[in-house]
Amino acid sequence: MGASLNSRRRSGFPVLRTFSTLLLVAASALLVYELVAFSRREQQLPEGVSVAGINVGGLSERDAVARWERNYAEPIIMLYKAREGEYPIQLHPDQVGWRISSEPMLAAALASGEQGGGFWRRFLDFLLGIEQTVARDIALVADYQENALEAILRDIARRYDRAPVGANYDLQTLTVYAGASGYALDLSAAMSVVDDALRSADERRVALPIAVMGNEGPDLSALRDLVIDFLDSRGFIYDGLGTVASIYVQDLLTGDEINILGDVAFSGASTVKLPIMLDYFRFLPSEPSADEAWLMANSMLCSNNASSNLIMEIIGGGDIFLGIRSVTDTILATGIENTYISAPFYLGVAGQRLGSIQAPDTRPNPAFDTEPDPFNQTTAEDMGTLFSLIYDCAEFNSGLNFALPANQITQQECRQMLEIASANDLERLLQGGIPLDARIAHKNGWIFDTVGDAGIVYSPNGRHYVISVFLWERTEFQDYERLWPLIEEISRATWNFFNPENALLQPRTDLPPTALECEGNYLPPGPEYVNLNDINSWKRN
Repeated sequence: MGASLNSRRRSGFPVLRTFSTLLLVAASALLVYELVAFSRREQQLPEGVSVAGINVGGLSERDAVARWERNYAEPIIMLYKAREGEYPIQLHPDQVGWRISSEPMLAAALASGEQGGGFWRRFLDFLLGIEQTVARDIALVADYQENALEAILRDIARRYDRAPVGANYDLQTLTVYAGASGYALDLSAAMSVVDDALRSADERRVALPIAVMGNEGPDLSALRDLVIDFLDSRGFIYDGLGTVASIYVQDLLTGDEINILGDVAFSGASTVKLPIMLDYFRFLPSEPSADEAWLMANSMLCSNNASSNLIMEIIGGGDIFLGIRSVTDTILATGIENTYISAPFYLGVAGQRLGSIQAPDTRPNPAFDTEPDPFNQTTAEDMGTLFSLIYDCAEFNSGLNFALPANQITQQECRQMLEIASANDLERLLQGGIPLDARIAHKNGWIFDTVGDAGIVYSPNGRHYVISVFLWERTEFQDYERLWPLIEEISRATWNFFNPENALLQPRTDLPPTALECEGNYLPPGPEYVNLNDINSWKRN
């Protein structure tokens, strides 16, 4: 009976074994399920990873590649900003052969997910619900044909670039005005900014770098053209057989200049009294006395020939020809080569000592013959240069002070020379082409066939300039009504160039019919009234 009982127990249903087996099967199935789920997730890019600035976390490989390739296929909008407006230009990446190398970027993105450990470690984290987040951006790997982009940009430049328009002038108002500035694509910089846009995920709109060209204001060449055109319009041929015009202008701020036949020799007439005054200052051992100052004022302002001869006689120690030689030597010492005086001014009085010294070797322009005085010659360039040297000496203690041997002229003496010349108020010639209250230090001179005037104009805006104009016309008697207005209009055109904000658009109508008489108007009435530091102070006292 005991045996039967054991036999029944062995033949019963194996519940425990079956249950254990089911648990194992279920666990295996769950493991397989989780492995499949984990494997599927492993085929997605890790959360937080981006490629070339584009978030592709959680996307499949295919979707990730499609996203960044679609994004980088978007066109670039290039803006050409010109004076007339803004021009948007579309650039499709395939126009420049744009190619993205997706394989290495995808591999790098997938590899970033392995930073959490090996497969089983990552699987364990998956089972435990530990989410792995990767903060990483995979750099863009792409290329394109730079020569194709350069060709496109060059074509844009051809279509949209504008060359600057040169300065021009108005013959009616004698004004010069600036042309329009130009602009051009900066090709090198444009290549760089478009390259950045092609490689950017979101900055697909760029402003092309444009360089502005020109429009720095009209230069003196426009004034030169205006002066020549003006003379032509008045029937005065500046380089004719019977007429010659010489014009020299220098911008004292920049040193720029125009020189229209400035090296042609003219009769110096009274303009040579400027170097006579210079040599007198050089000769005097101390501050000029009242008599010496008045003598210079009479020579410069009234062009008094007797005073000028007396100055040269004093310089020569009683020998006027030694004084004449000294004046010419001083001129040559400054570097000026075509100006000289070789004889006294003719006074037409009994007992005047006549004669001359040997004239120096000069080399003026041989193409033009104005039949200059053989004893007194100059050029527009020489007189303008001399005023420029005196100005630099007066303002900066340079110029004339450097041209002459040390300590032979002082800054104060240069200032006094210009102060004397500033009282030359004949109200015609150069002075007649500028506003009534404008300051000008100048010296004029004329004879039967020649008229000249040279000086410094002090512009209110600080753009001071030298101007020297000489006109010659073959004639027996100078036509003042014809030649003087020409100088005045050349002076007005030059004033307008340097003072556009205060331009004289029409000729002055308040000019006297001829030059004002010196005595009684702008010559101090006697030596005791001459103040070389304030030449017109006698008028206010």
